[in-house]
Amino acid sequence: MDKPPLTTGEIAQYCHVTDRAVLKWIDEGKLKAYRTPGNHSRVSIHDFIAFLKEYKMPIPEELQEGSTQKKVLIVDDDKEMVNAIRRVISSQNHFQVDIAYDGFMAGQKFAEFKPDLVLLDIKMPGIDGYEVCQRIRKDPDSKHVKIIVISGALDMDGMERIMQLGANDYLTKPFRNEFLIMKVERVLGL
Repeated sequence: MDKPPLTTGEIAQYCHVTDRAVLKWIDEGKLKAYRTPGNHSRVSIHDFIAFLKEYKMPIPEELQEGSTQKKVLIVDDDKEMVNAIRRVISSQNHFQVDIAYDGFMAGQKFAEFKPDLVLLDIKMPGIDGYEVCQRIRKDPDSKHVKIIVISGALDMDGMERIMQLGANDYLTKPFRNEFLIMKVERVLGL
């Protein structure tokens, strides 16, 4: 599957510049872009990489041809559980991992890290896993993101609710490491 085109904000993050600088590059014809019906600029990955090469800027690893690393965001308020999940996921070479310890931090990390998969706990202080799942699914730009709920507090009603909110799968705590890897790889189509 082709990677979706980049927004000016995403390009600004990659290049460590402002959105305005990216728009200026587009206006000056340095960076090839097209307009959406809503008049937003979009840049194909191919055109962005060509721009980076022309101006001798580093190409982010995840945009390089043949990069198979998937980004996994772990969201759980239990630091021991987070470390355990991170060890299991990081043991597989094809994953890049980031962490959020609550629902609010999950929103920030989600926007910055742009994960392919969110491993999500349900019971967290403040914004719980149900709300995090719902917010991810409400955003049309994150339709492709997979969600696996990992919780020790899911009864049948909770499982049904989380699946209705758009989770792709769930795993109950405690779990076996091989089940976690199996579900992650299956959901991501690896």
